[in-house]
Amino acid sequence: MKLLIKGAEIIDPAGKNAGRNDILVEDGVIREIGKPSAAGAEVLDASGLKAAPGLVDIHVHFRDPGYEYKENVATGLRAASAGGFTSVVCMPNTKPDIDTKSVAKYVNDKARAAGLGRLFIAGAISKKREGAELAEIGDMMNEGIVAVTDDGNPVMNAQLMRRALEYTKMFGIPVMSHAEDKNLAGAGVMNEGMVSTTIGMRPIPKEAETVMVLRDIELAALTGGRLHLTHISSAESVDAVRRAKARGLRVTCDVTPHHLVLTDESVMGFDTATKVNPPLRDENDRQALIAGLLDGTIDAIASDHAPHAVHEKEVSYDDAPFGLVGLETTLAVLVTRLVETGAAPLELLISKLTSGPAAVLGLNAGALAPGAPADIVLFDPAAEWTVDASKFFSKGRNCPFNGWRVRGKVAATVAAGKVVFKDGAFV
Repeated sequence: MKLLIKGAEIIDPAGKNAGRNDILVEDGVIREIGKPSAAGAEVLDASGLKAAPGLVDIHVHFRDPGYEYKENVATGLRAASAGGFTSVVCMPNTKPDIDTKSVAKYVNDKARAAGLGRLFIAGAISKKREGAELAEIGDMMNEGIVAVTDDGNPVMNAQLMRRALEYTKMFGIPVMSHAEDKNLAGAGVMNEGMVSTTIGMRPIPKEAETVMVLRDIELAALTGGRLHLTHISSAESVDAVRRAKARGLRVTCDVTPHHLVLTDESVMGFDTATKVNPPLRDENDRQALIAGLLDGTIDAIASDHAPHAVHEKEVSYDDAPFGLVGLETTLAVLVTRLVETGAAPLELLISKLTSGPAAVLGLNAGALAPGAPADIVLFDPAAEWTVDASKFFSKGRNCPFNGWRVRGKVAATVAAGKVVFKDGAFV
């Protein structure tokens, strides 16, 4: 199968193929960028559109197995494709947890059956994610896991975290840390600060994150292991990662779109879609996250797509579960709130959504060059649309951006050389 994407303005994170050019795709691989012949190829007119590598999200929750009423692998991959993502990494907080090879195989089989983009798996660090005993990491490696994490739960036991960092060195995969001290976080529901005091909500101090970030960095220094700190949210965490990198430690991190564009003031409307973990922080923290993107401290942007059933979120703020959905809004929200305001250039954001996350986990993704997988997103950064959560392909409706007027719309998503999504519908 041959496909010629014609007339797109290319955004290449590597900087080698930028500019207006055609892209020839054959047998799932990018064959040529420039002015290749269209002989025998299906032509996709991309005039007026940007072409970038298919987006890569290294932190999603597809809830399958066990919580398919919230999301399943097929609906999650549909949401990803609609948002321009062609590679995603699923977290292991399912039921049962992804802590064995057999559960990982189940998820991989579901992804292959869906036939939409590529799904990778982060296996659990500990059995049942209980933080007591290492999971069968070596066995899960035989089913292709790309990282380990107890995401949703922190690893409170420092000795177990040390062993995980040591053990994973032989497999060359990182330990992904959900940095949260549960004792400090307690029963809090939002960031501790002026807003929580004003509206009388139980607070979570940012130190609940920072002390674990600092602990895990020191354990990475002790073991020489690879540490990835996911969804960091505070200025202190950014500074800690910056200093760790200056020491030459094998430490990387990601940030979510919602922490880049929202603050705890959004909680004042008591929309339970703003209840996330870690919580939305203050403006100083938000600016520090942007600065971390600009100076290279932050390696990737990841959605932390966490769908819940409508009835689970339509309760009091205190009782609602943490989490929001973000796969279908990530690109537009970042373009609208960061690119359009001049806070960050589009090319940088694309790199943090493609080559950056791919490098963190060693994925063969995030590149737009001859020989690379033909995973491509075509989008119009100027196209305006209104976010309508009721029309999401995800089962989740818990979106704090619902009703926003945004810029940046996905026109088409190409996965493994095949156009899977185009003009708002699946092909």
